[in-house]
Amino acid sequence: MTTPAPRKARGLIAINTGDGKGKTTAALGTAFRAVGYGHRVCVIQFIKGDWHAGELDAAKRLAPELEWHRAGLGFYRIMGDDRPEEAHRRAAAEGLALARQKIASGEFQLVILDEINVAIAEGLLAVEDVLPLLRDKPEKVHLFLTGRGAHPDLIAAADLVTEMREIKHPFQSGLLAQKGFDY
Repeated sequence: MTTPAPRKARGLIAINTGDGKGKTTAALGTAFRAVGYGHRVCVIQFIKGDWHAGELDAAKRLAPELEWHRAGLGFYRIMGDDRPEEAHRRAAAEGLALARQKIASGEFQLVILDEINVAIAEGLLAVEDVLPLLRDKPEKVHLFLTGRGAHPDLIAAADLVTEMREIKHPFQSGLLAQKGFDY
């Protein structure tokens, strides 16, 4: 097998998907690394919405290099969600509009669209509305999409795709999510 000739650096499109744990955590590790090099990072979180998580407090400590936005209303159709579907759709559409703005702004070297794959898989966003973000992003911007069920068209457009596969999970033995480890 021959190695391709080196090309100049450009912003990559990465996807973390699959049924295993750690998709957001790995993307935030990339954010942590980018901030360490003085890069600006924007995280736009779809779906997870109103749940408090330790990442929010860490993001405040890393501001202004790390900017965090919640575009979702909370978990969709699980964990007692009683919000109308239209409200979730509206929140996702507003998050997508924010993503367009942040990606095009020239302010950020990395933009993370957390759980956007789930928003697409659940029908809150259309893949046809998300694909232009990948196609039209500025050359220097890295874009990271997370969430289960990544659409095949997104996978085809990405430079790097990682599938997290669950082998064993503490929930299977009755352990609930734990503060500081899971959220």
